[in-house]
Amino acid sequence: MRSGVRSAVLLAFMASAAFASPAILAQGAAGNAEKGKQLANTCLGCHGVPGYKNAYPNYSVPKLEGQHPEYIVLALQAYRSGERSHLTMHSQASSLSDQDMADIAAFFTGEAVAKDNNPAEGKPPESAAVCVACHGENGVGITGQYPTLSGQHADYLEQSIRDYRKGGRKNAIMATFAQQIKEEDIRVLARYYSKQKPALETEARPSSILTAGNE
Repeated sequence: MRSGVRSAVLLAFMASAAFASPAILAQGAAGNAEKGKQLANTCLGCHGVPGYKNAYPNYSVPKLEGQHPEYIVLALQAYRSGERSHLTMHSQASSLSDQDMADIAAFFTGEAVAKDNNPAEGKPPESAAVCVACHGENGVGITGQYPTLSGQHADYLEQSIRDYRKGGRKNAIMATFAQQIKEEDIRVLARYYSKQKPALETEARPSSILTAGNE
């Protein structure tokens, strides 16, 4: 088990070197949240609606409030380049500069979820051995490049793991990790991390005549 964790740490280091954007990370992914709020109007059409789901395949759109801003930028860059396969996200990201992405990330993050290695919901399942080196025992990413999973929608986490397994997300390190997870363990892992706290939240979009429950 220890040798496996050490291997995971080594691979995690390699991943950060391979997938970090030098231009953005050199700026510390510094963004202007006020500018990001203006740019994020379209984003909020999906990411600002609690429980909103991707049409096909059907899974929950991820929560972004509290996520590492550096990770949001890297994810947007991957959608823009095609490393992540999602037509709508590719179309949106293709219109954004790196600075636009940093601004949007600053808006959505708000205050990033703080690192806390004390699981709020039981011990990590054995299948999490390949996850904790980067995502911590309760799902809070140990550095800005690693996404926080704590409180994320379970079905979104399941979809992400399967995308890494099938090549829909072209990240060699995550693909290696995902291949080590048995199919029957994917749901177990996703449910475990979805129940952890402190948790990610859905960024509330401004109230309008289209907002559910608006009077």
